Amino acid sequence: MKTVIMAGGKGTRISSIASDIPKPMIKIDGIPVLEREIECLRLQGFTDIIITVGHLGKIIMDYFGNGSKESPITGKPFGVSIDYFFENEPLGNAGALFKLKDKLTEDFLLLNGDAVFDVNFNRFVKFHKEKGGLVTLFTHPNSHPFDSGLIVTDINGTVEKWLTKEDERPLYYKNRVNAGLHIISPKVLNMNIESQKVDLDRQVLKPLAGTGKMLVYDSPEYVKDMGTPDRYYEVIEDYKKNKVQMKNLHNKQCAIFLDRDGTINKDVGFLRNIEDFELIDGVVEAIRKINKSGYLCIVVTNQPVIARGEVTEKQLEEIHNKMETLLGVEGAYIDGIYYCPHHPDKGYEGEISELKIECNCRKPKPGMLLQAAEDFNIDLSKSWMIGDTERDILAGKNAGCKTALISKDCETYGENVKGSDLKEIIKVVLENEGL
Repeated sequence: MKTVIMAGGKGTRISSIASDIPKPMIKIDGIPVLEREIECLRLQGFTDIIITVGHLGKIIMDYFGNGSKESPITGKPFGVSIDYFFENEPLGNAGALFKLKDKLTEDFLLLNGDAVFDVNFNRFVKFHKEKGGLVTLFTHPNSHPFDSGLIVTDINGTVEKWLTKEDERPLYYKNRVNAGLHIISPKVLNMNIESQKVDLDRQVLKPLAGTGKMLVYDSPEYVKDMGTPDRYYEVIEDYKKNKVQMKNLHNKQCAIFLDRDGTINKDVGFLRNIEDFELIDGVVEAIRKINKSGYLCIVVTNQPVIARGEVTEKQLEEIHNKMETLLGVEGAYIDGIYYCPHHPDKGYEGEISELKIECNCRKPKPGMLLQAAEDFNIDLSKSWMIGDTERDILAGKNAGCKTALISKDCETYGENVKGSDLKEIIKVVLENEGL
């Protein structure tokens, strides 16, 4: 599969770091961002590359040549084949694609040249081919969804709405952000756009929302725009800690699984009304610490209110959107949410009969944890399950995880750690893990 890397931006927001080189040539731990991108692609077999350049583009062209040169920093061959498209006039971040139509005859990867990432592209491509959409967006949660464009999908991951920064957004929303990595069919380039400058998000991709032709690939892998000085220095620290490389789903991941009611939000019994959802004090700080630690943060929750007919799946989604919004405002995020809608006891008015079953996902059974482990390549033996009930502890043990109980009482279920709230437990867990 051919890869197009857009490397023509001026990078005005980060000009205080380097104003005399293109933004993609800014070094992260001694190596240019663009070189790190190319190395990640090469290692996975993506060696046919087109780079679009503009502002100070000759610096990029001289550095990489046609891809057969050796890196002046590492001394290793780049090991790829590179063609260039030079923008003599600014074409926006997608105008060059329409000039390259003759070379883009099959589905292609489209990447931002100033993004810092280490992702499993073969996994991404496999997903795209299986789903068969015209476009697949690489999406993820981030620590600042309030000032990012948001992607809204249906339950199958088909994009329904694309909310750019200037668009009005709902009160509560899922923290799902376009990461700037895409797989695109050349059919998309058949659209008629008359303007010289073309905006990829607003003019090319956003119009596909609601057509059923654009899907998302959700992944917790590391992708970060280092476009501001603060984010640049944060990325450097992440590289030094090996956090960027280890988040690639080719590697086994570690997760902290969290129960919801009584762990994240105040327990009100069966939560039916979104207005009753309220975060417990200290939870935001605890989840921020999980995010920074490198552990995945995954919610696993029994929701029998669905089987009881008291809450619809759409209403549950809205409750979870509120949870993600409240966390996101404070710079915390959840990597995945799994819920069990079932309940084994039958014979109640208003119940959903097909959900009144014995299942493998209702805690204390480990089904939700096992599914997450398959989805995210998680090493359960190095992961934790944290909750406030015996069934949470048993579910963790049944999955092979270490366990932690939130309780102020004297009961114990053989957990590894016990504390009064999530904030206290996360402090102990991360200290135990040397983090």
